[in-house]
Amino acid sequence: MFEDAPAAEAAPSNETLVVGSKVKAYVKSKDMMSSGELIGALSDKVHDLLDAAIARTQANKRSTVKASDL
Repeated sequence: MFEDAPAAEAAPSNETLVVGSKVKAYVKSKDMMSSGELIGALSDKVHDLLDAAIARTQANKRSTVKASDL
């Protein structure tokens, strides 16, 4: 009746992981402006943060990344 969901594909390392409009709205809510480079730079930081959390998870022989891994 239901088809199996396709396996999740690995996200490319350069894929944007943040919602640009949400980030810009947040910055604007603080009466600031955002540069055109902000979203890419923020996404790069998120990639770095997640890579470090994944490495910590693997070092602890787990397969679930937890908030504490951040």
